[in-house]
Amino acid sequence: MKKILVANRGEIALRVMRTAKEMGIKTVAVYSEADRQAKHVRFADEAVLLGPPPSNQSYLLGDKILEISKQLGVDAIHPGYGFLSENASFARKVKEAGITFIGPSPEAMDIMGSKLGAKEAVKAFGVPMVPGIDKAITDIEASKKVALEIGYPILIKASAGGGGKGMRIVTKAEEFEEQMKMAVSEATASFGDGAVFIEKYVGSPRHIEIQVLGDNQGNIVYLFERECSIQRRHQKLVEEAPSAVLTPELRKQMGTAAVNVAKACNYTGAGTVEFLVDENMNFFFLEMNTRLQVEHPVTEMITGLDLVREQIRIAAGEPLGYSQDDLSINGHAIELRICAENPANNFLPEVGKLETYRIPMGTGVRVDDGFEEGMDIPIYYDNMIAKLIVHAADRTTAIERMKRAIAEYEISGITTTLGFGEWVMNHPAFCAGTFDTKFIDTYFTPDSLKTENEDEAVAAAIAAALFHQDKKPGQQSTTQTGTESSWRKNRTRLR
Repeated sequence: MKKILVANRGEIALRVMRTAKEMGIKTVAVYSEADRQAKHVRFADEAVLLGPPPSNQSYLLGDKILEISKQLGVDAIHPGYGFLSENASFARKVKEAGITFIGPSPEAMDIMGSKLGAKEAVKAFGVPMVPGIDKAITDIEASKKVALEIGYPILIKASAGGGGKGMRIVTKAEEFEEQMKMAVSEATASFGDGAVFIEKYVGSPRHIEIQVLGDNQGNIVYLFERECSIQRRHQKLVEEAPSAVLTPELRKQMGTAAVNVAKACNYTGAGTVEFLVDENMNFFFLEMNTRLQVEHPVTEMITGLDLVREQIRIAAGEPLGYSQDDLSINGHAIELRICAENPANNFLPEVGKLETYRIPMGTGVRVDDGFEEGMDIPIYYDNMIAKLIVHAADRTTAIERMKRAIAEYEISGITTTLGFGEWVMNHPAFCAGTFDTKFIDTYFTPDSLKTENEDEAVAAAIAAALFHQDKKPGQQSTTQTGTESSWRKNRTRLR
């Protein structure tokens, strides 16, 4: 493999290209007009313009990307995540063109791309599943009876869904029919597929996922778990590895189940099996993501493996070269997604220019990003600016390291989730590991950040007053509020 086209943008495109460079592989970037000056475009050996900024006129043009690949003699295409990464039709066309798709087979993507198809595939492997109907609802009255047997509340879910779309919680039988129609309508509008099914609603679960790797020789291993329970609108904001609550025995059980899910579709490459874990530590299969995850760096930090390198090796036909017994957990890692959005305003997205942008450094700190100071955050794509990842010997030290890194991160010009991340790291429930997917709903309010700002301002004012009171005449003040976060100082500039 001598040349890879990365069919993506931003931090993940740059992340893939860096590993390819280390492997002596040349890279091709594709970009939209909004990304002409992007870091991944400048980093690549070659770069080709796709079209205007909207995704459907640029990064989703699979046929055009394939044509560019042929023209430039590309050996393989890496899709990153999002865009075309889980598009089985695109993967199939790549394969038919004689180019390697760095990911699973189109057949595996087809199976796991449908929640109903995935349930059917894993059923024979004894993987625990949430009680419910494992086929599309066609008979409303029969489905109502099943819902009563399962017990309310129940969840209506789109088979082709994701990100919370086509999903409705039903608390009583009288609401069933109306909520089902709404779920079908939303699923049809979002995915072009109105198939929905029902399952028992697990009210306050933890969201824990298992990273798996499979080669073309039939070897599959799991790289332990990631805790992804801190979410807003079913989108993750903070991830860590390992989970604070899994015992070695439960970790092995979930890992074995994840491997069985991968076996059910003859999976190759890097994939993630997602589970819900209830208050009694029972776990249930949720879905499989047939691509690299945004949060993959925390797994890399605790295992020492470069997952992109492993993807490329597997796609090139190489065996894993290690067994499950060779793998172990080293320390603890946490990732904060730094998004251009306002946590105090229901996490609504923001656009603007990065007037100040300086990343933290030091032992155990990693930043995966695709932006630089002075660049604009475009409105056309996901609003994640960067991923801040820390690694330490244990969870307590990792939390303190994350707080230090957040304090050093300087961003101004737009509001971000940095302050929210600091609030999470200081919250007793997070520090104790006693949280679930309702963490934000339960604990966070728009005043949470405001209160911390005011408390720090009062403390700083008192410290300054005491210092000036004791200062000798003519002596210059050198007082600094050394613990004040850079994100707070920059936030103040915007007022």
